[in-house]
Amino acid sequence: MLELIKAGGWPMIPLLLLTVAGLAIVVERFWSLRRDRVMPPGLGDEVRTWVARGNALEPSHIESLRATSPLGALLAAELDVRHRGREIIRERVEDVGRHLVHRMERFLNSLGTIAAAGPLLGLFGTVVGMIQLFLGILDHGIGDATQLAGGIGKALVCTATGMIVAIPALAFHRYFRGRIASYIVDMEHEAMQLQDVLDTAAGRPAD
Repeated sequence: MLELIKAGGWPMIPLLLLTVAGLAIVVERFWSLRRDRVMPPGLGDEVRTWVARGNALEPSHIESLRATSPLGALLAAELDVRHRGREIIRERVEDVGRHLVHRMERFLNSLGTIAAAGPLLGLFGTVVGMIQLFLGILDHGIGDATQLAGGIGKALVCTATGMIVAIPALAFHRYFRGRIASYIVDMEHEAMQLQDVLDTAAGRPAD
């Protein structure tokens, strides 16, 4: 790390900090967005069976369901308003769904910022390095061509580092957004299936 800072100069410090922050976000999102954490296997079937059998939906049971996972929170919100019309239930599901998306997208804006800022910081470091190089030429002349090439190479280290930071950050940002979108589609499907069971239990006609 010290060699990188020496090679690219002080602009390498924020780039290395961005690298550490981006890696931390990626690891945290991989852990938080595991499928069994967001949508525990069999949870939707368990809730539908629970409702279809006419089991008492006590507030404590619903709160326990809400605490299990994002899918549990969505189904619990649906059960909270199960005695109201389909439109009210649909609105509640959509409202809770938006909050869940916001929660699952935690830190993704920061990851996107890292992807955008990395190349800019790298370019800034390269520009600073080139300015210093040409000021040195102005004061002392061109001198050894090999030394001049080495100075240019050091200046370009920042640009390369910025791209190395930005490309994985952008890739993971898009990957996590796609994973969240997939979860939302599956969770909406689970909510629709629970709605059908609630309609049957309440004697309401299905759409």
